Amino acid sequence: MISYYALLAIDLANERSHEADERRWARLARENLRDQADYDWLPEPEPSFGIRSGLARATAAISLGAAAATRRLDESRADDLSRKLAIAD
Repeated sequence: MISYYALLAIDLANERSHEADERRWARLARENLRDQADYDWLPEPEPSFGIRSGLARATAAISLGAAAATRRLDESRADDLSRKLAIAD
């Protein structure tokens, strides 16, 4: 089963790729058609404010922290279980 965060990361990567393609095509069209006033409607590149990337980094940090805490909990539970089994033998 694919993790929800992995699906979010794939979706974000696809969205960024699509936006980069749009900016590249607009830039190429603007450079090739600079002399023609009919193409002034082409969008200018928008500044990236990094809100999504900041949110993605925060989500990744929370996910990594939760995974580390889960591993520590699993290790301590495994140690407790092995001690109980050793005593029972």
